Amino acid sequence: MASRKNSDDRRARIEAMRRTELARERRNRIITIGISGLVVAGLVGFGVYVLDKQNKKEETETAARKSPVPGEKTWKKLSQTHVDKAVSYPMTPPVGGDHNSRWMNCNGDVYKKEIPNEYAVHSLEHGAVWVTYNSKAAKDDLSTLEKRVKKTPYSLMSPVEKQAGAIMLSAWGKQLTVEKADDKRVAQFFTKYVQGDQTPEPGAACTNGLTGE
Repeated sequence: MASRKNSDDRRARIEAMRRTELARERRNRIITIGISGLVVAGLVGFGVYVLDKQNKKEETETAARKSPVPGEKTWKKLSQTHVDKAVSYPMTPPVGGDHNSRWMNCNGDVYKKEIPNEYAVHSLEHGAVWVTYNSKAAKDDLSTLEKRVKKTPYSLMSPVEKQAGAIMLSAWGKQLTVEKADDKRVAQFFTKYVQGDQTPEPGAACTNGLTGE
């Protein structure tokens, strides 16, 4: 009888241990599923956040491209004839007109000396934005503008001492004067006119031109 009782007790303990183990496995599965669900939800939420942020950025850029830049000047019906002589332009710096058959490199190029207008105008024809400045511009502003230009294909920067404003931005047929690099219109001008709708020859090269050296 004692042997049978011991056997029954042992089976009862084993069964209790099995039930405990099964309960533990169920809890682990529930926890795993819960954590997986949270991870998936987090990834989905992050994806939605990134997509929403990208959409808002695109909407902002689209609005900037459609809206006129406050204070900009516009010239229309600019000639595009290639010439091998100096050209007298009605504005400084020029925003279009006759120009040399070669262009200045404008793949984020920063020139420390003045460059020929006739070559820079050809860069504008290809869709570049030309940042110019004179001795009135602050060094910190020039540093900020250099960083923007260097990371922006289809842009170039150089001094033009005879220009009226401290800092001027030019595209084909468009020009804006600002006093500081942090003027919000600078970013808008770049967004709107780097390879913008005003470009006579969109997609034309901004490399393999003159280097200014």
